[in-house]
Amino acid sequence: MKIAIYPGTFDPITNGHVDIIERAVQIFDKIIVAVANNKAKNCMFSLSQRLQMAQKATTNIANVEVKSFDSLLVDFAKKENSKIIIRGLRAVSDFEYELQMSYANQSLDSSIDTVYLMPTLKHAFISSSIVRNILSYDGDVAHLVPEEIVGFLRRGE
Repeated sequence: MKIAIYPGTFDPITNGHVDIIERAVQIFDKIIVAVANNKAKNCMFSLSQRLQMAQKATTNIANVEVKSFDSLLVDFAKKENSKIIIRGLRAVSDFEYELQMSYANQSLDSSIDTVYLMPTLKHAFISSSIVRNILSYDGDVAHLVPEEIVGFLRRGE
């Protein structure tokens, strides 16, 4: 079974993330959406809220599991019996950072491979930081996030 890890803070999960997940399940047997408890990042939503949102957003996608982690990504991948990390690329500027991260991960575990997927053009501009910025001004983000979490973002439900 080919298990792939799709890590991120998902603060919050967006339509771009879901687009990557939906295409990844066509390639791999199982996708683990790995919600990072990254203490260095100042997240708008708690780990528990981010997990809930990711679970709501992926409920109808077969072979997807949502888990949290607060370790090195390669250690989490090893624990989950995965040798594959999925990363999304929106623009060329993303690639430089992602390439460095891939090399760092390979330096820690040479059996880890990173697969890059690009969101469809419709979702290419969406980022969690754009969503957070719009939310901070009480703007409408319904077109940027999965409909399953719109109510959660508005009312915490």
